[in-house]
Amino acid sequence: MARILIVDDSPSQLMGIQRIVEKLGHEIFTATDGAAGVEVAKQVLPDLVLMDVVMPNLNGFQATRTLKREASTRHIPVVLVTTKDQDTDRLWGMRQGAKAYITKPFSEIELSEVIERVFNVEEPPTA
Repeated sequence: MARILIVDDSPSQLMGIQRIVEKLGHEIFTATDGAAGVEVAKQVLPDLVLMDVVMPNLNGFQATRTLKREASTRHIPVVLVTTKDQDTDRLWGMRQGAKAYITKPFSEIELSEVIERVFNVEEPPTA
């Protein structure tokens, strides 16, 4: 069971993502904007952050960049979960340090597969 932080300013989106993640058996933490998401991530050090992009205070791109620059949180993978579906958005999100990018609306299967893929990335062999 992993500890997953969901950051989204839409109560319905937050509940929908939470339902899917709980079904997968993971422990959930939530935040309703990017600034709060960064603070919760620093406190609980989750195994994964599912981050919306369009949010007040600190958008998801800014919050991801902040997490990746912070020594205590840089190891935490971030998946951007957003309505922004342009190639430039995807590229910018990955440049901020995101491990994956999924656009809304998505299916339960799509989100589950992205989460599984992030957790099952093979580590390079050590010499």
